[in-house]
Amino acid sequence: MALFPLTSNFEGDFVLQLVPVDTENTMDEVAAAAAVHSVGRRVRARPGHILRVRRQGSSEFLPRTLKVADAGFRPTETVEIIWQAEA
Repeated sequence: MALFPLTSNFEGDFVLQLVPVDTENTMDEVAAAAAVHSVGRRVRARPGHILRVRRQGSSEFLPRTLKVADAGFRPTETVEIIWQAEA
């Protein structure tokens, strides 16, 4: 367990945020950590949606249970946090 810095590009926000997460956090936990800095401040919540994580520029979401330690991120790498409608 170690702190790991990621840059959050949160959908609907114009500010990139440096977000400290833990190497044992899942992508759902990364999304929640990023949401703290955006939702309710510059981005409105979207009921009926979940937050998903993908690498900057990728079109594929990372698995929700994937841990930071297993994702192969580089320190301060930018991840996109995207709203996805719940099924």
